[in-house]
Amino acid sequence: MRRLIGRLFLLVMALAVSPGAMSQSYEALRDSLEAATAMVKKFPDNTDLRLRKASWNMLLEQWDYAQAEYDFILSRNPRQVAALYYRAYTYEKQHKYKHARGDYEAMLKVVPGNFNGQLGLALLNQKDMHYTEAMDMINRLVEQYPDSAVAYAARAGMEAERGLLELAEYDFTEAIRLDPVSTDYLISRADIRLRKGDKRKAKEDLDNAVKAGVPRPSLSEFYARCR
Repeated sequence: MRRLIGRLFLLVMALAVSPGAMSQSYEALRDSLEAATAMVKKFPDNTDLRLRKASWNMLLEQWDYAQAEYDFILSRNPRQVAALYYRAYTYEKQHKYKHARGDYEAMLKVVPGNFNGQLGLALLNQKDMHYTEAMDMINRLVEQYPDSAVAYAARAGMEAERGLLELAEYDFTEAIRLDPVSTDYLISRADIRLRKGDKRKAKEDLDNAVKAGVPRPSLSEFYARCR
């Protein structure tokens, strides 16, 4: 589940950098980073340029370099929402959970009720084994954003980790209803159904994911569990 949310996070970030960024090759990403680095050297006080460079650092999983850019930005403007949000994510990737929590909480003071901030903090609480806080937060998020497939999917992931399979299946079903083109949700629900022993319905989900474009060989382990 965390892998799924991580991909969604990076997709949002990539689209903020430039259309099609996620589809670029490693070499193309490196070239984009070099260009951004050159611009930052020419205009070191330009916050927008530093945010852009940090985004390329993030796409290349250079968490410490990205964090350094956000540190600079936040030293100039401690209320810069994008820098707080993305630095929290870099802290998470470096397992600096206390620092990540501080950034999410600071962000939510600036923009109370922000979806991304609440989701990030809820997932951090789950990762950091603050389970009651995590579930309370994700329940509130679903109540506040009842049309969000991501909120339902995130809650389903938490429920699945706790073995609450019926609830997880329901929430993945809601996520699929709200975002029927997401193959991630189909595959996640198939996994839940396999854990419940419902191989027939799990195979239906896998077949639908293949019809939607997922290569069947990539699901071979799931199909093996359906036998």
